[in-house]
Amino acid sequence: MAGIAAIPNSGKPKALIYTPVGRDAWVARSLVDEAGLASIAATDLSMFASSLSDDIALGVLTEEAVRSSDLKPIAAWVSAQPSWSDLPFIVLTTRGGGPERNPAAARLSEVLGNVTFLERPFHATSFISVARTALKGRLRQYEAQARLEALGEGERRLQTALAAGRLGAWELELSSMALSASATCKAIFGRGPDDDVTRDDLIASIHPDDRDLVLARLRQTIDTGRDYSIEHRTIWPDGSLHWTEVHAQLYSDRYGSARKLVGVCSDTTVRKTIEENLRRLNENLEERVRERTKEVNAAHQTLLEEVAQRERAEEQLRQSQKMEAIGQLTGGVAHDFNNLLMVVLGNLELLGKHVGGDAKATRLVDGAIQGARRGAALTQRLLAFARQQDLQVKPVDLAALVSGMNDLLRRSVGSSISIKTTLPATLPPALVDANQLELALLNLAVNARDAMPDGGTLSISLREEQVAGDAALGKGAYLVLAVADGGTGMDAETLKKAVDPFFSTKELGKGTGLGLSMIHGLAVQLNGALRLTSELGVGTTAELWLPATERRPERPAEAELPVPQAASRLKILLVDDDALIAMSSVDMLEDLGHEVVEANSGSQALELISGQHFDLVITDYSMPGMTGAQLAQAARNIHPALPIVLATGYADLPAGTDIDLPRLGKPYNQAQLAKEIAKAMARETVPLLRSGSGAGGLGLSPSKTDDVRDEIGDGACVV
Repeated sequence: MAGIAAIPNSGKPKALIYTPVGRDAWVARSLVDEAGLASIAATDLSMFASSLSDDIALGVLTEEAVRSSDLKPIAAWVSAQPSWSDLPFIVLTTRGGGPERNPAAARLSEVLGNVTFLERPFHATSFISVARTALKGRLRQYEAQARLEALGEGERRLQTALAAGRLGAWELELSSMALSASATCKAIFGRGPDDDVTRDDLIASIHPDDRDLVLARLRQTIDTGRDYSIEHRTIWPDGSLHWTEVHAQLYSDRYGSARKLVGVCSDTTVRKTIEENLRRLNENLEERVRERTKEVNAAHQTLLEEVAQRERAEEQLRQSQKMEAIGQLTGGVAHDFNNLLMVVLGNLELLGKHVGGDAKATRLVDGAIQGARRGAALTQRLLAFARQQDLQVKPVDLAALVSGMNDLLRRSVGSSISIKTTLPATLPPALVDANQLELALLNLAVNARDAMPDGGTLSISLREEQVAGDAALGKGAYLVLAVADGGTGMDAETLKKAVDPFFSTKELGKGTGLGLSMIHGLAVQLNGALRLTSELGVGTTAELWLPATERRPERPAEAELPVPQAASRLKILLVDDDALIAMSSVDMLEDLGHEVVEANSGSQALELISGQHFDLVITDYSMPGMTGAQLAQAARNIHPALPIVLATGYADLPAGTDIDLPRLGKPYNQAQLAKEIAKAMARETVPLLRSGSGAGGLGLSPSKTDDVRDEIGDGACVV
């Protein structure tokens, strides 16, 4: 049934029945149930009165049961009903409900209020119709109660919200300009809660400079219906100045006519005071902020530069560590390969002397020697990258060196490429190994040629730079040898890997990937650096930074003639832990006409030195148990004037090895071996202790054009 949801303690509507005589109670309950109500039967009038409540929908009485009874409890409850409630009663009577026939009905009407008299006998449908009509009226009362409670709850929430937000409420009737304002609203304008405040009072309290704007906004809202919103100054009765924020909306009737303005207001004095103080503070601080901003920007820029410098240093350190690790690996491999090549070259050289009459055998031996020499050149590149290459560092005039290579460079790059040189004549010399630098320059030129397949210009220049000191270069003067091309160039990722050993952008079989890695190792070993810059489609520039010196270049030495057979037969002790190398070296020495005794360890060599006389000792450096340097020191303790030659494939001996000995670089051939023997025997004194590095041996550093080309090979450059 509609409206049941509005019944208190929602459920089936209940009818309270008091019909104590005969079958009236049974009949009443039956009819009430058919009318859709639940029945509650009272046994006496006192129970009936006490059972009355707001959730009773209908009361049913018989006239004779209450005619002479005390109805004060019922009358008291009826009169105490809330405003929304008017409980309907049905009184069953035998004399009707009119005062003419039934004077007692007037008394019941006065007590019960909302009463309907039903004269007996009556038809059941009449009772049901009266009961349902009474129930509909009661349900409408319940709905009114629910609406009143909802309105009350909304009013309470509104008042709570206004109080929490310290908002004052007000209404202005437009027809009469009558103003109603809450106590909070009055307080916002400096009035007490009991003060009578009119519209004119509030308008008069507005600051004169703001009054016209307030009135114009009010008129605009009334004319257009636009929401009213303004903030203005208010002068309280005590003369104090305050700020007030006001918002309102226009309320119209059902016909669209403007009836009143309904709004709220708040005191914004504290906020405006804070804003004004901040404005004044900002005016004073603006200059300080600008100055501070400059300082912060400068500090920020400095920090960014420091961070960038640190990142560059970290990147350089990581690259250095990577290259150092790769260098150690490749250096170890190259050193062992050097030893193998020495055996191959030595035996091939001796074999070539025994097949002189056989043209085919001579051709085969020469081919094998050429292949072994290329292998030796490969190990030299690996050792150069690992900075373990034996270098002959001297003051060199770089301008003269580049000029002297002009013909070789032109033949190497071809006729489609022109060479442009910028070589100032006033530059100081550089401390370099001339042969290795020539090889590096030739590598860079060939790289440039391959980067310009359609021809172009190769630029070679020299300049002097002063370095204050950084992660790669120490403080001092440097000569920069720059080789630039206008070729294909490299992207950033390729440029990062350009100096890695065995990395190449050339197709398979046209490069070893060791050219730039060798140049990098050479530059670092010379206490310099290799710096590459490149851009795709623009070209590549390689700069070799080499330390400058005030020492003058030495006069070029006269061309050395092949070393002849030994003038005198010497007794030589050869010490090497590698049996193949020892055997090859013994054969070369005996072929030179010397008497050779072989030892395969330092301890064995010392026993031989203690018991025999030797004219010369040739010892390998790297041996287990006792190194060649330790053997030399021990041998000098026995025979201080004993000539000793140290054979090694390393550029520098380990730190702490302070001994000055002639050095024979591995792999060596018979001519180099004979030369070092002659030099060692020509030395009058052999000082034991020294400072700095000793004289280097004779590595594979050919000076002839064809030999240089053999070392580079076809397409042996990296990029």
